[in-house]
Amino acid sequence: MTKLLIQDLTILLVEPSVTQQKIILTNLAEAGVEKVDCVDSGKAAIAHLKRMTPDLVISCMYFPDMTALELIHHIRAETTLSTLPFMLVSSEVRFGRIDPIKQAGVVAILPKPFDFESLNTALKNTLHFLEPDELDLLNYDPTELRVLVVDDSALARKFIIKTLAGLGIHTITEANDGKAAVGILQAGEQFDLIVSDYNMPEMDGKALVEYIRQDETIAHIPVLMVTSEQNRAVLNNIEQVGVSAICDKPFEPQNVKQLLANILN
Repeated sequence: MTKLLIQDLTILLVEPSVTQQKIILTNLAEAGVEKVDCVDSGKAAIAHLKRMTPDLVISCMYFPDMTALELIHHIRAETTLSTLPFMLVSSEVRFGRIDPIKQAGVVAILPKPFDFESLNTALKNTLHFLEPDELDLLNYDPTELRVLVVDDSALARKFIIKTLAGLGIHTITEANDGKAAVGILQAGEQFDLIVSDYNMPEMDGKALVEYIRQDETIAHIPVLMVTSEQNRAVLNNIEQVGVSAICDKPFEPQNVKQLLANILN
């Protein structure tokens, strides 16, 4: 089967600024992407998505009628669009505004202004998300791996599960926070891997890893921590409790594939 290429991508660009539209379109054209439809509001984007589904939505943060977060929540609520790749281009840096976007599941977040290489990498991530390669492991068959995904965001869990499924992993159990994960582990369910968010209510990812590492019956299970946390001191604390690897949000398929290969091999 012919692999999807960057120049094959169909894109919906949501950007009210004509100047920003031109800048993004110029960079997309340089990458070889020509099939781009432009709209200038959230409502126009929703109407467009009802008529046709692109391979990728590229969006700014703020429109006259809504925000990118509201748009992505609408997209994720639609069954036929729930796994549609979404890329944010924004000068917004406030954690409280950016983190909910990361939690909703995006393939990339690019700053304004962005460079061509960043855009090209984000487009490649989109291809890997749309047509991922299965994991190639020495000691495991990916289809037989049992994975526990722990995240208080249902949207984030859905995005992570879609990425794992693309890598050939289909036996997946969900927990909506660390406390729920502990309950599942105490019930005796067996897992080959745990993928956990860091920031969660009730019991965060750090406390969950500490619990796992102190129980000799499950201490051997590899834990991949997925977090949007950028504070180096916090990340160091996470590393010290015994995580197998830390993965940034957005959850990039190729990066995840390499991390899982390293952990499981």
